[in-house]
Amino acid sequence: MLTDIEISRQATPQPISDIAKKFGIKKDELSQFGDAKAKVKLSILDRVKDNVEGKLVIVTAVTPTPFGEGKTVTSIGLTQGLNAIGRKTCACIRQPSMGPVFGIKGGAAGGGYSQVIPMEEMNLHLTGDIHAVSSAHNLAAAAIDARLFHESRLPADEFTQQSGSTPLDIDPEQILWRRVVDHNERSLRNITVGLGDINGPVHASGFDITAASELMAILALSHDLKDMRKRIGRLVLALDKQAQPITAEMLGVAGAMTVIMSSAIEPTLMQTLTGDPCLIHAGPFANIAHGNSSIIADRIALKLADFVVTEGGFGSDMGFEKFCNIKVRESGKAPDAAVLVVTLKALKANSGIESKQDINLPDQARLEAGFLNLKWHMDNVSQYGVPVVVALNRFPSDTQEELEWLKREVMSAGAFGCEISDAFSLGANGAEALARKVVEATEQDSDFHLLYSSDASIEAKLLTIAESGYGARGIVLSDEAKAQLEQIKAMGLDNLAVCIAKTPLSISHDPLLKGVPQGFELPIAQLKINAGAGFITALVGKVMTMPGLGIKPGYLNIDINERDEIVGLA
Repeated sequence: MLTDIEISRQATPQPISDIAKKFGIKKDELSQFGDAKAKVKLSILDRVKDNVEGKLVIVTAVTPTPFGEGKTVTSIGLTQGLNAIGRKTCACIRQPSMGPVFGIKGGAAGGGYSQVIPMEEMNLHLTGDIHAVSSAHNLAAAAIDARLFHESRLPADEFTQQSGSTPLDIDPEQILWRRVVDHNERSLRNITVGLGDINGPVHASGFDITAASELMAILALSHDLKDMRKRIGRLVLALDKQAQPITAEMLGVAGAMTVIMSSAIEPTLMQTLTGDPCLIHAGPFANIAHGNSSIIADRIALKLADFVVTEGGFGSDMGFEKFCNIKVRESGKAPDAAVLVVTLKALKANSGIESKQDINLPDQARLEAGFLNLKWHMDNVSQYGVPVVVALNRFPSDTQEELEWLKREVMSAGAFGCEISDAFSLGANGAEALARKVVEATEQDSDFHLLYSSDASIEAKLLTIAESGYGARGIVLSDEAKAQLEQIKAMGLDNLAVCIAKTPLSISHDPLLKGVPQGFELPIAQLKINAGAGFITALVGKVMTMPGLGIKPGYLNIDINERDEIVGLA
């Protein structure tokens, strides 16, 4: 079979203006970036505000494995399948970060015959949104350090006279705003800045990957430009020497940050291999951020389509949980159905049974043990009151006997439906059965509910997610987290949602605990205030907000061939 990039390159994309016209977007609502992609202006929201909203479908998965479960393939395939059966459908997915693209995970445009094209443009730069987030974020970092430098070298009255501003009295030990870059770079996780006599006070800092920036979360959760401006103004950049918050508004940098991101707030329109519309917007990771594409993209798509297919990053304990408890809380739009992606290999890998046998070969013992992980994720989605359709993403090595066994078990366990998906190899034709079942699921009465109330305390929210969201028996806060919790309470931020940053490789905090871990306590290492985004991030276990490159990084395979074409981009 051809590689993903070969399939993408052999396709002839339709002019993006034609895709927009068929979807219902007017020419003056587009800003084109060549023939294959275009920004969609937010003015469209006023024009379509009275349109009836379509159905919203969220795609999630079992606990991820190194083999890849095909969540984006299924999202794009389902979009193609729904359009093929006559349901006007748009996909809304995140923009890939270059960290995973050049690291280990590869691109995020789907694959096979269910992908967004041109895939290399989606995976590399797109329309510059991630660069805008990086620039705006790092401007705030430069601004806080510059303010610290000038206040430290001048008496307070002289500083006010020269600057026209009141001193902020920044505590250099409490600068909370780190820097970002869109690459995996472990050596930058912790740095020291201000070295040298003319470079300001020496203090600790560090880098996160851009996808972990609070600005990325703000981009995904904002309703419009004015809302984004207010959220950026609320960013807590540092504390003063009386432990009071210093915001981007107080520093005077919020307006300039918003200007840098003023184009990034517009989603990018692309297309699938079969010419179906796809809105690409924002790119927060689901392990260290909230892991969902933007509210704005969903709003536009829901007003133009019968169905909107979006996805939450990693397993249902990650992106799906945050979709429900963070994104839905902000957007007010609950999902009408959920699709849970699984593969035979994923279940065998999640079985917890050590085996030297090729995972592609039949193995009933591992399959049965791994089914417990799938059952847990089915129950996890169901507790939100959302109908669950399980998509069995077929690999060429899968046996029909094992697939049929799994279908029977899934239906016996209470799923609304279960269908085999051949979207990777057959595109729209391979996802039509899944599409029909999803349509049926969205016709059920909705009983959606959040996992916790905004009025609950931060401790209660953390405990609810730990116990009901992961199956833990409790939480344990580090001394640092306890002190940060008191700061949060003193600032009156107890009403914010909670975003857990943890490993995606286990339902628990420990990547070595496979299947359905039980009896563990969730260790809360740090609590980070994200007042602009509207949540408190809880760093759990040994999670890192800056990934590192592995011993065989993906960039080793990426190059330009003799025809000046990109090769090796997965």
